[in-house]
Amino acid sequence: MDGSLGKAKVLVATALAALLASTAATIPAEATASPRPPAADAAVTAGSGATPVPSPGPVPSSPAGVPSPGSALSSATDWTPPLSTRGRYIVDAHGNRFKLRSGNWHGASGTWTGTGDREAAANHHAGEKADRIPLGLDRAPVSEIVAGFRELGLNSVRLPFSNEMVHDRRVVADASVAANPALRGRTPLQVYDAVVAALTGAGLAVILNNHTNTTRWCCGVDGNERWNASRSDVEWEADWLFMARRYRDDPRVVGADLYNEVRRSVWDDPNWGLGDRHDWFAASQRLGDRILQEANPDLLIVVEGINWTGVPVDGLPHGRPTLEPVQRLSHTLVRSGKLVYSAHFYDYTGPHHTGATGPGETSDNRYRDFGRDELFDVLDRQAFYVAGQADRHFTAPVWISEFGIGGRDEHGEKPRAWFENFVDHLIARDADFAYWPMVGWHEDRKGNGWALLHWDSAGRRIGVLDGDDWRAGAWSRLVAAQGRTGHVPSTDRWSMLGPDHGDHVQSLRMRAVGDWDAGARKAACPDGQRLAGLAHTGNRGLCTDTAARDLWAADGPYEVVRDERHVRPGGDWAWGYTKLQCPAGHFLTGYSVRGSAVSAALCAAARTPLGTDGRTVWFDRGDNRPPEARGGDFAHGRFKGQCADDEYAAGVAYTGRVGSSRTPDALLCQKLG
Repeated sequence: MDGSLGKAKVLVATALAALLASTAATIPAEATASPRPPAADAAVTAGSGATPVPSPGPVPSSPAGVPSPGSALSSATDWTPPLSTRGRYIVDAHGNRFKLRSGNWHGASGTWTGTGDREAAANHHAGEKADRIPLGLDRAPVSEIVAGFRELGLNSVRLPFSNEMVHDRRVVADASVAANPALRGRTPLQVYDAVVAALTGAGLAVILNNHTNTTRWCCGVDGNERWNASRSDVEWEADWLFMARRYRDDPRVVGADLYNEVRRSVWDDPNWGLGDRHDWFAASQRLGDRILQEANPDLLIVVEGINWTGVPVDGLPHGRPTLEPVQRLSHTLVRSGKLVYSAHFYDYTGPHHTGATGPGETSDNRYRDFGRDELFDVLDRQAFYVAGQADRHFTAPVWISEFGIGGRDEHGEKPRAWFENFVDHLIARDADFAYWPMVGWHEDRKGNGWALLHWDSAGRRIGVLDGDDWRAGAWSRLVAAQGRTGHVPSTDRWSMLGPDHGDHVQSLRMRAVGDWDAGARKAACPDGQRLAGLAHTGNRGLCTDTAARDLWAADGPYEVVRDERHVRPGGDWAWGYTKLQCPAGHFLTGYSVRGSAVSAALCAAARTPLGTDGRTVWFDRGDNRPPEARGGDFAHGRFKGQCADDEYAAGVAYTGRVGSSRTPDALLCQKLG
């Protein structure tokens, strides 16, 4: 056998063993369901065969001696959709903070482990057979499960589904909905409809989560590693548009969590910005824009960081990037105030540890191996910095959409200490969160102890607040922590433009125009923002609305400038350079490039008079940005120029002299007026 081939096979086998030991949830894949109006079979009338939607009732009390999380919180119904973001916070329609206190209700993405008879419970994770629908509907009425969520202080639920579930026309077995007979004869998607309606009917917000392609337990080398592992990009996007439209008429369906735990397959890593079919940044950017533009403009778009890259073998590169790449390349959606980033953390995994035990295990630290202070530093570096640093192109809410630990049967000192420390960090950072999982099975108080609520086959419930679960104190502390409440003022927006591999036109107005510079890669700021900065090389730009929001006149024109026609006599602000200058009363809102060379400047008419006093900002030989410039490093490793907060960019200059690549060299910055 060839030595290198043998080594490659060993590495692949090791990677398989390690990655199969990972965490998380599920997904499905089958026939073809035709779309229908969203409210049609999610409706809930007693005679229709659908599950009645419970009206919000009183929050059940906790056992004696255990504080009730629900008692410290406002009612789950005390908020007004839709949700959006202001800086690091999620807010409701009135601008009031809406902190996601969420739980994961898994099952619809699958519990089958991938081997053996699908009908045998033993072949499902922890022996819990969900039968392609949210777990527990065979053991408890949906209204009881939802009431349990409210009792534990939740205001929102992350509801996983698989692409397979969307198309699965097989009727769910009667036994799988034994406690909900009105759901008999339903397909998995129709049961999912009823669950969504029950949750939102109780005032809870629902975040749809595409967890897997196929309906099976996640996560490893299982055909669900990437959004396009078992489906094409076209199919994946079509499924999401279908789901977003399906629940468009239910305003308490508030978010689209695009894909779960993107990670390495046997041969390939996902990446963040390389422009190929494994580029998770590009795929999530494209789909987020499509959902907001074509399906439901009110949804939050949730993008999880990359969960794993590399082969988990000591001495080879491997790790859990999480949200670290966001600092250098962040999303800019066509609708501002809709982006939420997310990350997952479990004690047995680590920044460079898959979570495997035995074959495939590396010598890297697990999160539970870090001391408290070091753990906090690692968590901040990997994820929490995104919300912790204000006025950056990447600043956004961070939702820890999965974390969890074993309950009554978890006696390990390190896992317990990790959970207490992690909860403390969630509280200290005032972070949005979602516990994994909320629902589980038990028999005689034994079973998969991770869930916060368990039902046995007779429908008897045990919960984290019953008095015998060590997690009760931390959980009660977490959901009762108020953090920032009340009205959140509007914040200045800073957005990155990156036509690295294609167009990055984030203005809906310019998208409606069509191709305004044929053959060039085009970039345009979101509506309401203006161009504030450019990089000398690399094609990156920075947008903002600081000091002048919604500057583009509602009915104002735009102009694509390709020459010096608007340079005023005696106003040569970059002598010897080609200057693309906006006409009077216009500001730069975009640009286009061919290769690395400037092609055109996109100018928009302002709704208010603009100043004409200006200065030339050169950045061809070094950074030229205001002191303590906001917006962050929007072009890492490149020279950058940026106008001051009270200025607008009115032109860009470049040179075509020998040795030059016609890249941006200077900006004309003028006072806003």
